[in-house]
Amino acid sequence: MSKGLKGKLVLAISSRALFDLSVSHQVYLAQGIEAYRQYQIEHEDEVLEPGDAFALVKKLLSFNASLGHERVEVVLVSRNSADTGLRVFNSIQHYGLGISRAAFSGGRNPHAYLSAFGCDLFLSTHAQDVRSALDAGFAAATILSGGARRAESNELRIAFDGDAVLFSDESERVFQSGGLEAFQSQEREAARSPLRGGPFKG
Repeated sequence: MSKGLKGKLVLAISSRALFDLSVSHQVYLAQGIEAYRQYQIEHEDEVLEPGDAFALVKKLLSFNASLGHERVEVVLVSRNSADTGLRVFNSIQHYGLGISRAAFSGGRNPHAYLSAFGCDLFLSTHAQDVRSALDAGFAAATILSGGARRAESNELRIAFDGDAVLFSDESERVFQSGGLEAFQSQEREAARSPLRGGPFKG
């Protein structure tokens, strides 16, 4: 958590991971940005359904209430523009989520805002945004679909991948460029050397 605010986990979440924006995203894909903008403005008072990372965000933010002080901050980073993002913020208020900071990138990759927010972890449904964040040295993960349909539970389970998260992605890069044989050879040669830290090292 070296990039975050001292003693606090700062999580950046994309709007499509937090809320179900599938209908408006289909409008964007089929009709373009202007139709999407108009759709969002016309529906800005309609509350969005929870997205795949909604339950995770809600559970993480609940730590603050149980501890009596803020140890987790969630910031919104979105490809929306400020005008189309109003519906997202209305939904944040509706659900009582303690999210007060946000960046709207107007269609550009939002990873450039992660440093300014002091983010420790970035979660998004957009795989290329996640890859860009990883390349910039941030811990990041792609949120897969299905999370919003899971049964509600108070339990929070977190598992971290060793490669490219807790540890560097050097072995993964060898595998991607040289294949399995090169990977295994490199692993044997470096077996007694500690792995370098990854973007989520603390």
